[in-house]
Amino acid sequence: MADWYTSFANSGVGTTITEQLGLPRPVELRRYEPGEPLLPGPVVVGSAGAGRLRDAVTTVLRDAGVTVQSPVTADGGTDGEKLGAVVLDATGLTGPGDLAAAHDFLAPAIKRLRASGRVLVLADPPSDAGSPAQAAARQAVDGLVRSIAKELRAGSTANAIHVPEGAEGSLASPLRFFLSGRSAYVDGQLLTLSAADVPTGEDDAKPLAGKVAVVTGAARGIGAAIAEVMARDGAHVVAVDIPAAGDKLARVANEIGGTALQLDITAEDAPQRLVEHLTERHGGADVVVHNAGITRDKLLVNMDAARWNTVMAVNLQAQLDITQALLDTDGALKPDARVVCVSSQSGIAGNRGQTNYAASKAGVIGMVRAWAPHFAERGATINAVAPGFIITEMTAKMPFGTREIGSRINSLQQGGLPVDVAETIAWLSQPGSAGVNGQTVRVCGQSLLGA
Repeated sequence: MADWYTSFANSGVGTTITEQLGLPRPVELRRYEPGEPLLPGPVVVGSAGAGRLRDAVTTVLRDAGVTVQSPVTADGGTDGEKLGAVVLDATGLTGPGDLAAAHDFLAPAIKRLRASGRVLVLADPPSDAGSPAQAAARQAVDGLVRSIAKELRAGSTANAIHVPEGAEGSLASPLRFFLSGRSAYVDGQLLTLSAADVPTGEDDAKPLAGKVAVVTGAARGIGAAIAEVMARDGAHVVAVDIPAAGDKLARVANEIGGTALQLDITAEDAPQRLVEHLTERHGGADVVVHNAGITRDKLLVNMDAARWNTVMAVNLQAQLDITQALLDTDGALKPDARVVCVSSQSGIAGNRGQTNYAASKAGVIGMVRAWAPHFAERGATINAVAPGFIITEMTAKMPFGTREIGSRINSLQQGGLPVDVAETIAWLSQPGSAGVNGQTVRVCGQSLLGA
């Protein structure tokens, strides 16, 4: 499925009509295709503050075959080759006065940014600041990046990565993700890294080769897209869904060469059955994606207990129970495993008529944050992905007005696709993402709702 208005606005007649009526014309986003270059143009790398990461960033980019230009080359308004990305190393800020250098570098460079370009800012976490002035400068970077993301046009995005002292070795994989087509619908987001043992020599084409990945709710929509992307990246996928979706589940598993497992994740014996299946047939799981979720919408004052309890059971309690069972059983979860939990924009911003759903999805974020230190002790990670408005069969059934408002109220002016969520989950599942733990990544095109 695709965003009909984006497709229309970029057609011959659509371009004419939108220009004549002054309507917005969202562009077709640059999405990842296997074998394509990391970026469609050169990158300019600059610094504000001490900039301890600039050399490391340049090395990663050049190793990926990207041409890196100096800030002097970038300075020149719209002259010269269009840039694929702009990267600012803002580590080492000491106070607000240092931010002028960020402006001086970014303003001319962004003028040369091509369509679906990337702006990425690397900074120190505000929480680690040594003085109020330093904390102010570091926090200012957040406002800077979120505002740039709202100013960019033509499918370009802006994001930031907080890199604490000691976490420099975790940067390569997040850097490549945010610059690539995998992050097409991730915009205005801030990610914090942690120090980790990051493996080297990862196969860029098949980063999940040899891995066993479990995906719940895999029979359709976002779940099916996750299964497909995981398989594309080399994983053997155990696709899980309820027995009533058995035919669709089998079709998905067959198409990707995976395994279908019919399982009601809310059943009392579901955690044990899943653990036994993984240990006996696959030798444990490398990746677990808690994607299964339901809605039972109603205003809180009109909501019956069944609606509340069912949503909590599927969206939150099942994730807790299954993850705990995997942790408690030797060999069920590999030491360097990746667990990714699907939350929602509603769990961050709330949504009218979805108190049960929003509460369950907010609970997922709390669960991930609390479990992260325990996972780190095992050399594993647990993270959450929070989709915004994603175009699926379910959202296609919404009233037209509601659907269109949901699609447009973001900086990219379009709804996301299931593959956008899948790409982010697949990236978090990679061995190279070892330094991303306890984080929630919104895949929402920088929705105007929430942070």
